[in-house]
Amino acid sequence: MVKEQWIFCPVCGGKTRLKIHENTILENFPLFCPKCKQETMIDARQLNIFVIKEPDAKTRSQ
Repeated sequence: MVKEQWIFCPVCGGKTRLKIHENTILENFPLFCPKCKQETMIDARQLNIFVIKEPDAKTRSQ
């Protein structure tokens, strides 16, 4: 039997609308939370979720 689990929002901890299996591989996946309305980039492998930290945009000084 294949193990599965729900993906929870890394910002607010709410349950999202996605479920992953133990053989699911996600890379640079934009996870949207319907509760807090935030989008977070994640990676997922073997039921482990990793949040991708993106550097903030830098403004040009002229």
